[in-house]
Amino acid sequence: MSVGAGPVPLQSEDLGPIGNELADAGLTAAQAGAAEGAIRFVVGFVAIWILGRHLVLPLIKRAMDKRGLDEHAQNPLLMLTKFGVGFLALAIAFGFAGFGNFLVSMAGIAAAGALAVGLAMQNVISNFVAGVFIYTDKPFRIGDWIEWDDGTYSGVVEDISLRVTRVRTFDNELLTVPNSALTDDVLKNPVDADKLRLKFVFGIGYDDDIERATDIIVDEAERHPDIMDDPAPSVRLTELGDSDVGLQSRFWIENPSRADFVRTRGEYVTAVKRRFDEEGIDIPYPVRTLEGGLEFGTGKSIVEPAE
Repeated sequence: MSVGAGPVPLQSEDLGPIGNELADAGLTAAQAGAAEGAIRFVVGFVAIWILGRHLVLPLIKRAMDKRGLDEHAQNPLLMLTKFGVGFLALAIAFGFAGFGNFLVSMAGIAAAGALAVGLAMQNVISNFVAGVFIYTDKPFRIGDWIEWDDGTYSGVVEDISLRVTRVRTFDNELLTVPNSALTDDVLKNPVDADKLRLKFVFGIGYDDDIERATDIIVDEAERHPDIMDDPAPSVRLTELGDSDVGLQSRFWIENPSRADFVRTRGEYVTAVKRRFDEEGIDIPYPVRTLEGGLEFGTGKSIVEPAE
C-alpha cells in the first residue's frame, strides 16, 4: 500500500468536448482541462448576465412602474437587482465550469465575512432596511414638506436613497438624515393630502365683545382668496388666560406647501389684526405686578414691601 500518494493527474477521459478539442490541438490534459473550465466559466457567466439584463431587469422595472415609484427612487433598487444578477451569474458560472470545491470554499469565506461585516455595520443595515420601508410604504415623496423629532426638524425632501434622506430646511440648510430616524418615530407629512387645516389663536381682552371678534375672524378668513369656503372657517373659544380670552380660528387651504402655509397665515393674521385695530378690539399683552422693595448699600429700603 502506497503512502502519501499525490493527486491523480487529469486524464483525457475526464475532459469534455472543448477539452478534447484543445488536447487534440496540442495541449496537455491539465492545460486543456484548465482552459475548458475557464471557457465554460466565461460562457456561463455571460449567458446568465445577458439573460438577467434583458429579462429580469425589465420585469423589475415594470413592477416598480406599476407601484408608482419615482424614477429617482427606482435607481438604487435597480442597482441592487443588477448586483443580484451578477452574483447569481457568478455562482452558476462556477458550477458550470466544474469549480464546485472552489465555490464551496468561497461560500464559506463569504458567509464568515458577511457575519463580521453585519456585526460591524448594524447601523448601516438598519438604515438600509428603513430605506426599503420608505420605498414600499411611501410615507413621503421627493418634494414633500415633512417634520420629525417632535417638530425639531422640518424641510422639503430633496433626495431619498437606501441609507439616508436629504432634506432642505427652510433656512436653505441641507440635512442628511439616516433613514432609521424617519421610520423609528412619528413623522409628520402635512402635504400628503390635497388640503390642510390651519389653526391660530387670537387673544382679546376680557372687556371686548367676543361675538364681534368672532365675526371679524371669520369674515377675514372668507375674504382671503387662498382660504377655502368648504370646509368653512370656524372659531372656538379655547382659552381663558391671565390677561386675555383665546379665540382659536380654524381654516383650510388647498394644495398645501410650506410657502403657501406661511404666506397665507401671515396675510390672514395681519388682516385680522388690522380689523381689530379699526374696531377697537384689544389684543392685550401679559401684565405682571412686582411687589417688594429695593435696598442699596446703606441697607435702607426706598420702597416699602406690599402688605
